[in-house]
Amino acid sequence: MKSSTKLLRLWRINKAFLSRSQISILIKLATLSLFCLMVATSIGSYEIPLLQIMLGDAQLLQQIVLIEIRLPRVILSALVGAGLGVAGASLQGLFRNPLADPGLIGVSAGAALGAALFIVVGSGVTTGFIAGVFLLPIAAILGASFVIIMLYLLTQGFGHQGVTYMLLVGIAVNAIASVAIGILTFVSTDAELRGLMFWTMGSFGGVTWPVLLPAIFIILIAIFYLLPSARQLDIIQLGEPEAYRLGVNIKKLKYRIIFSSATAVGASVALSGMIGFVGLVVPHLARLIGGVNHNYLLPASALMGASLMITADLISRLVIQPAELPVGLITSAIGSPFFLWLIFRLRRP
Repeated sequence: MKSSTKLLRLWRINKAFLSRSQISILIKLATLSLFCLMVATSIGSYEIPLLQIMLGDAQLLQQIVLIEIRLPRVILSALVGAGLGVAGASLQGLFRNPLADPGLIGVSAGAALGAALFIVVGSGVTTGFIAGVFLLPIAAILGASFVIIMLYLLTQGFGHQGVTYMLLVGIAVNAIASVAIGILTFVSTDAELRGLMFWTMGSFGGVTWPVLLPAIFIILIAIFYLLPSARQLDIIQLGEPEAYRLGVNIKKLKYRIIFSSATAVGASVALSGMIGFVGLVVPHLARLIGGVNHNYLLPASALMGASLMITADLISRLVIQPAELPVGLITSAIGSPFFLWLIFRLRRP
């Protein structure tokens, strides 16, 4: 009787989709993301007044810095933040536990290992290939997909009881990936070594439009493919048997979440390196301010992730000008204390 009442209550909640307060929060988050994008575009080692750009009074050097350097970087940071935020929220919903994070469970490490293998082994073989710009993200996506599939098989469906095994597997995957990347670093040439060092701490420097345009397509497709899963992610919180009784295709949902999350994480890691804790911190912040409904949580995680990543990249550019800190250090500094707080919070009876 209690189970039937719980199912009916959840069914009614999901029919409502978004409350007025959640819509208001999403509008505010969208405004915040736009504000962060404008500020990050204009501020840096070289100041670019946006008002002059809009009025057409900017110097040629300012236009070149804005269009060729600053704008691709800010757009990439927003995309990566949005992709990692949505992937983290989706994986937490599918795992049905709050500790699922693309970096924590080894997905980012798998993506980085796939990219590193391509840099050292495949880059010379595929030189001149017409679709070469897509091969590095594809290698990272394959690495992320392999890790998520392995997690699925070893934790038997991402249930509550599998959280300990999931974290242990994630630790093992991160260790194995670190060893493999270390070996690749040892046998790589000087040019390959510079590329491999990029993955260790994460950075948005050096991005160009030819590299960014495929990433925009890949990450946005993954995000928009995840968003329709919101209602099913709400229902699956009751457990797979109850979700199946309510008409959720469990197998199809798992495939959608697994491969879409792997695509978003793989493309993000391929272009920015390993950036941790965004997929863990952002969904929890979104829940704290607006609730657990995935119809709200997924877009809120995307917008909040974009704002957080743009801000982290801006901080990394401003702290030690004209040099810059790896953006992965900024996100880890934010996420590590939050992760400890979350663990102690989960220990409460």
